[in-house]
Amino acid sequence: MPHGLPRKIRIAFILQMVMASLAIVVAFYVVATLFKYSFIQTTLQEEAQHYWQLHEASAVQPPPNTYNLRGYLVEAGYSSLSLPENLRALQPGFHDLEDAGQLVWVDRRPAGTLYLVFLRSQATRVELWFAVLPAMLALFAIYGATWLTYQSSKRLVSPVAWLARQVARWDPRRPDIAALAPERLPADVQGEARQLAGALHALGERVEAQLARERNFTRDASHELRTPLTVIRVASDMALGEDGLPPRVGRSLQRIQRAGRDLEAVVDAFLILAREPDVSPQSEWFEVCEVVHEEAESARAVLGDKPVTLEVECRAEPRLFASPRVLHVVLGNLLRNACSYTDRGQVQVTVEADRVVVSDTGIGMSSEALGRVFEPFYRATPERPQGLGLGLSIVRRLCERFGWRIQLESTLDAGTTATVFFDAVVQDADAIASQAVPLRP
Repeated sequence: MPHGLPRKIRIAFILQMVMASLAIVVAFYVVATLFKYSFIQTTLQEEAQHYWQLHEASAVQPPPNTYNLRGYLVEAGYSSLSLPENLRALQPGFHDLEDAGQLVWVDRRPAGTLYLVFLRSQATRVELWFAVLPAMLALFAIYGATWLTYQSSKRLVSPVAWLARQVARWDPRRPDIAALAPERLPADVQGEARQLAGALHALGERVEAQLARERNFTRDASHELRTPLTVIRVASDMALGEDGLPPRVGRSLQRIQRAGRDLEAVVDAFLILAREPDVSPQSEWFEVCEVVHEEAESARAVLGDKPVTLEVECRAEPRLFASPRVLHVVLGNLLRNACSYTDRGQVQVTVEADRVVVSDTGIGMSSEALGRVFEPFYRATPERPQGLGLGLSIVRRLCERFGWRIQLESTLDAGTTATVFFDAVVQDADAIASQAVPLRP
């Protein structure tokens, strides 16, 4: 996790140390400046005051001359030629002679002018002991305290970080919850982290059980439906083969056959959804327009006597390598919805090279309903008896399974347009022959 909690804590402590270092550096600069221009200046003033007191007691008192301090006295009425050349032009006050490496205090009294010279090298040495060294000690103390605090914080958050890494490794399709079992937790995972790990482990077990029940039910129900569907299809075929059937009975048998084929397609779609995502469904090359025409013919029965026309326009002849039954289910749901919610006008199906568009002039949907239309069991118009609110949810799941994309656009009281985009459309027969994959048995 590039932006995990340990990294954030590490960055926070690094920023803290950087800010503390900057504060220490600024404080050192301020202390050094004050030391130079306040402490030394005050010291020289006090030395000068002390000297003049001694001079009043004894006029022959020599100026100070120590290891750190040099003093020069020019008595009143005497020339300043006895002074070093760099001191002669100085006025009373404090002076910083960088070129000469001197800090000079000039104190003029009626008895004469006193020059006190403090060597910058000595000032630097004193500054080192009284300013730099304490600042460095304070800086190292801050670094040490920050490091100890960081190590302590790292130990405190390490169980949470471990738990986050385990959850981040989960495969959404098959999460590995065994690592969060109570007997497999590291010893340092205690307290709230252990409780959270236990809750996630229990939640993962419930999710796994729910997914297993869903897959088993879908697989078993779909498998069990095949037998009665086969009986219905065979019986309707035999009945249609009889001579002298009344037209009304023939039409009813044909509707039974179409409904049986639709239900077989739905069963196949359910079986595909019940399989693991990494198991490729059985696919073959088929003509999209053929599926569109078959579903359009079945959808016309939904219209009944309503003043609605259903038209199909094939602007291209795309071929898909997928399951044709799945496209039957997708288009069948879209067409039934369009016919059920259109009371007048038309339903138009347009086939292009990379998409199929189903548009109608029906009741449409509001923006709120459009945002929830793919939710299971959601119905934009509950007062209408058609459907259970599952069709579009199944359509989207099937499209996602085959890498297709479905897009809905709708305006209330104006109509709805559903577009299915295909990512693998081939129209060239040579390309089909070169890319064909043997079907699974």
